[in-house]
Amino acid sequence: MKKKKIKIVIALILFFIALIINFSNEWINNTIYMIAYIIVGLEIIKKAVRNIRRGKIFDENFLMTVATIGAFLIGEFPEAVAVMLFYQIGELFQSYAVDKSRKSIASLMDIRPDFANVERNGKITKVSPEEVKIGETIIIKPGEKIPLDGYIIEGKSSIDTKALTGETIPLDVEKGKEVLSGSINLNGVLKVEVKKEFGESTVSKILNLVENASSKKSKSENFITKFATYYTPIVVIIAVFLAVLPPLLLEDANFSEWVYRALSFLVVSCPCALVISIPLSFFGGIGAASKMGILIKGSNYLEQLSNLETVVFDKTGTLTKGTFEVQKIEAIGISKEELLKITAYAESFSNHPISLSVKRAYGKEIDEKQIEKTQELSGLGIEAIIDNKCVLVGNEKLMKEKNIKYSKSNDIGTILYVAVNGEFKGYILIADEIKKEAKKTIEDLKKNNIKQTVMLTGDRSSVGQDVARKLGLDEVYTELLPTEKVEKVEKLLKQKSKKGKLVFVGDGINDAPVLAISDIGIAMGGLGADSSIEAADIVLMTDELSKIVDAIKLSKRTMKIVKQNIIFAIFIKILVLILSAFGISTMWEAVFADVGVSIIAIINALRVLRVKKV
Repeated sequence: MKKKKIKIVIALILFFIALIINFSNEWINNTIYMIAYIIVGLEIIKKAVRNIRRGKIFDENFLMTVATIGAFLIGEFPEAVAVMLFYQIGELFQSYAVDKSRKSIASLMDIRPDFANVERNGKITKVSPEEVKIGETIIIKPGEKIPLDGYIIEGKSSIDTKALTGETIPLDVEKGKEVLSGSINLNGVLKVEVKKEFGESTVSKILNLVENASSKKSKSENFITKFATYYTPIVVIIAVFLAVLPPLLLEDANFSEWVYRALSFLVVSCPCALVISIPLSFFGGIGAASKMGILIKGSNYLEQLSNLETVVFDKTGTLTKGTFEVQKIEAIGISKEELLKITAYAESFSNHPISLSVKRAYGKEIDEKQIEKTQELSGLGIEAIIDNKCVLVGNEKLMKEKNIKYSKSNDIGTILYVAVNGEFKGYILIADEIKKEAKKTIEDLKKNNIKQTVMLTGDRSSVGQDVARKLGLDEVYTELLPTEKVEKVEKLLKQKSKKGKLVFVGDGINDAPVLAISDIGIAMGGLGADSSIEAADIVLMTDELSKIVDAIKLSKRTMKIVKQNIIFAIFIKILVLILSAFGISTMWEAVFADVGVSIIAIINALRVLRVKKV
């Protein structure tokens, strides 16, 4: 990019030196023009030659080459340089809008396990996960990543599945339960019998999905290339006819005059207005989006947003805040404040997300002198002695195991049941909170003609259905692994119309494969995982869901301006071409008309950049 800028600046300086000073010796002037032309045009000529060898003759590179060489042949050196300069400036604008560095997955490699502790001949050996065979036993200590998929044959623990499902609440596991690679063991030691080789494991599949998803990505073709496919051969053939047929068919026709007309026709045919204004319109749209906190990685994604039909959301961290808070306190026989205090004291030594949310809700300093003893009961909860009272805090299983009569809560979320000295004292509901703007965003999407809103989540069915109902989503799929999310999105991609586009909005590492495979991937930039931000095509830097609606409106406005420029430029271009063919307009009149169209188109394109509110 830097080299291209330097070339354009040098060529511009040389061009204006020759144009303004106008040396008395024409040879000096023409030499300066030729040097400027070679600086900016040599690359285009090489591309044209290379494409001709590959059988791709009629493209914009060919048109630029033929038209500018034609200008040199008829002695219009300034025009030849100006045309190539315009083209290169347009290319520079387009380069800014091109998608850079497609889908780096370096940060996703954090979920790849470095080793596996395998039990062989009574000894534990640290080996690469690739070396472990199906049926072998691996040992996973607290804090270690689970290297391979398998079933627990010994031990109890809580595992962090956030990298796979996006859920922040650890999953309690015990003998007989399946564990997936990429999860992190939080407390107890686990013995796991391996059921899949590393190449077939969950973590390996996720990595492969992201690496290969780019090949499935649909890309919109550049309008100029499409236009040139038809436009270029037509104008070249017409130019040849103009040069050859009139002198052969008309008695008074002068061969040199018609060659001049034909070459003028070719020079006029250069689509400078389109070459500059279309990339500039997209560039302006991308610039306006950045001011609004929306990072769009390519002009093709901005264009695709205007044809959006389906919006698919992840749940945790996208539609919900991803931080668990106390939502409800139901106390029996004591005050709500006392129930919260007892629970906070019991959970005081734990760093579990649930414990942290309770302590956050309590908000006061905990006097550790009042706590005589705490014991974590794996898969059940906590037992503590506080002020000589036996306090139990945990799930339904804990209440049943300790034979405590309790009132079951039908609330959706994580329920902490509390008992003091064997007597049930109430419960605390902890749940992920729906983002304030989520419901309005869904409503606004439907107002903007989005046909379908869908939610995919690894969370429990009851939680997912509750969120979907509150937000008014059209469809919801729950308890999904990353591979299953990809399958659902692939199915939804097949259901949309040919022109329609599907966007996926997510924030977690596990969302990266789905972000990459969707027509458009949108990631939360403020709190989202680095891998998701890299895999996404659009990043919401402020994590505000309402920005999706802003991006859609901006896309539609940008496309409206692009269409205006296309229609205006083509209409004027055809008109001037006709006038040139009949010899009504001279070379410089045609050039002036072409430059004028370009200026008007550029001014129109810049309106996108100046938009403050869409």
